[in-house]
Amino acid sequence: MITYIEHLKKILVQFVDSYNVLKTFDDKPGDLEKIKKELLKINGFLKVITKKIDSEKIPLSDYEKLQSKFENYLENYYFEKEIETMTPLYVDDVYRIKNMRLKILEALEDKQMMYYTDELIKKL
Repeated sequence: MITYIEHLKKILVQFVDSYNVLKTFDDKPGDLEKIKKELLKINGFLKVITKKIDSEKIPLSDYEKLQSKFENYLENYYFEKEIETMTPLYVDDVYRIKNMRLKILEALEDKQMMYYTDELIKKL
């Protein structure tokens, strides 16, 4: 049986894996769909973490700070609509694809969210 902490760790690892996939794209024509897919995964993981994981069951104080960073990201960054708008117009424009990917990575790295996520995974 999987424990609550193991469940959280598994979700965080999947979140970091999707982030790392975004970092490795070569920004080729057609990558907007792949970026959108990874972004949807990331947002799904963050929604599960913020809505379904009870912070009282996680004994580490670092988790509450990180959870607020996740909530901040979900409230302030919404790239899906922008990708939907860009896709028909700029599906082959590698510079716009790269710019969108970098903006998403910048948002995920805002307030050192990815750093603290890695640190929490190590502690769990």
